[in-house]
Amino acid sequence: MTAGTGTPAPAPLLIACALGIERLALRGGLGGAAGPVTVLRTGMGPLAAERAVTRALGGVPPGPGGETAVIATGFCAGLAPGMHPGDLVVADETRDPVGRTECAGVELLAKELARVAPRRVIHTGPLVGSDHVVRGAERGALHAAGALAVDMESAATLRSAVRAGARPVAAVRVVVDAPEHELVRIGTLRGGISAFRVLRTVLPAFFEWHRSLLLPRR
Repeated sequence: MTAGTGTPAPAPLLIACALGIERLALRGGLGGAAGPVTVLRTGMGPLAAERAVTRALGGVPPGPGGETAVIATGFCAGLAPGMHPGDLVVADETRDPVGRTECAGVELLAKELARVAPRRVIHTGPLVGSDHVVRGAERGALHAAGALAVDMESAATLRSAVRAGARPVAAVRVVVDAPEHELVRIGTLRGGISAFRVLRTVLPAFFEWHRSLLLPRR
């Protein structure tokens, strides 16, 4: 119970990212959350993400408000022609060779991101997981198979989260490179700075998504 109110304490929110620079972008704006928030740096790659999330959630019983909600975030590679560094990707599901995980509150999350980052293009669709950096023809093949963007941790993060207990999960990524703006090309630094700045703006949208999950259903 929340002290003095007699109402259940809200479920926590776990925000998982792989890189130190991603965590740095997310560190500054934790005020205004609906409940306890943890920003977890998992390390790079699906195995690191799986281990870190399993360890973070394992053995922790659900609180009065329910299981910890989980959002995977950070940078990604866009797969669709016309995508640019700084675009936002909201996953409706994550995919990898192990399977698929559905995301919760996708429309609300996209709406809130449009509110906090009104100048950014927001894409919604499948986010695919890889164990390596994807370039060239492989990028085109993933897009032809229906994926909108690719990263190395989101699919493993969400799969590990739901395996540890039924809970709402989501994935939001900022495009750092795209078909016409690959990492190996000149201009990568500018794209990275743009993606970093966008990532710094997303926390209020995450908190509103989380808050919406805590509202009683009618």
